Amino acid sequence: MPRVRPAAPALADRSLLRLIWLASPALPVGGFSYSEGLEAAVDSGRVRDQASAAAWIGDQLALALGRADLSVVARAFGAWKRADIARVTELNDWVRTTRESREMRQQAEQMGRSLHDWLRQRQPADPRVAVLGGLSPAPTWPIAYALAAVHSGAPLREALLAHSFGWAENMVQAAIKSVPLGQSAGQRMLGTLLDAIPAVVDQAIARPDSERQAFTPMLAILSAQHEAQYSRLFRS
Repeated sequence: MPRVRPAAPALADRSLLRLIWLASPALPVGGFSYSEGLEAAVDSGRVRDQASAAAWIGDQLALALGRADLSVVARAFGAWKRADIARVTELNDWVRTTRESREMRQQAEQMGRSLHDWLRQRQPADPRVAVLGGLSPAPTWPIAYALAAVHSGAPLREALLAHSFGWAENMVQAAIKSVPLGQSAGQRMLGTLLDAIPAVVDQAIARPDSERQAFTPMLAILSAQHEAQYSRLFRS
């Protein structure tokens, strides 16, 4: 008999709304200003239409976000709950040192600092927020998001689903602007990504540290090229 996942308890209204808030493009962390190499892929001709954009973003979801950031968020979520600062620091260092280009690292650090500022205004009494701000040389986005997710009160899996959706929405909007594509094409791409996200999240939760990886050579090359690209809309 196939194993059936038991139904998850319904999220409390406050937790659900906080997750929607974290996933929103309106969150003031600047995620909308990054294409994560997609703009360079368009410039090089690798992405040129809806089909190639969907394939590119889908591969990035499975091979980059799922194997690295989502796995880090999953581990950091538990570490923040336990107030395990040594583990948080280790994970933050891993994110920084495995970013494969300068602009990838700058994105992780800028968004991490911005989310820390947002948390500092809303959770000033939590000593973990001060720890986040003190991470050297900067808190990174996955580590900051994990603490924000803990504050939402939502379970880990739901927090990762929200993280993935926010990322997917930003990437689709980047494709709409840079390919360019129409809004209907963007909605079709987003629907395909939503179908793929749950399995990627489950794999990230189950992935041990020994299997976590940040290895996307072509994405790294395109990101490095994007740093000197003549004309561009995005910061990465």
